[in-house]
Amino acid sequence: MDDDDGPRRRSPEGNFGAASLLASESLERYSLDELDARLALLDQEIARIRAYRQKSAAHMLAADALFRPKTR
Repeated sequence: MDDDDGPRRRSPEGNFGAASLLASESLERYSLDELDARLALLDQEIARIRAYRQKSAAHMLAADALFRPKTR
């Protein structure tokens, strides 16, 4: 079984794995070209996360509708 198949433990408050590491990294050593490449990569990652979040929200809404108690 892959690690991705099992339940994921919640990260401690404020710890978002690689994103937390990126946020604390010094950018002084990067050239302008490297910063542009990094921005492009991060823009792609943000788009991927937004798409996945939208898919997850739709899944949650469908589950809520399916399992919501019926009212009369």
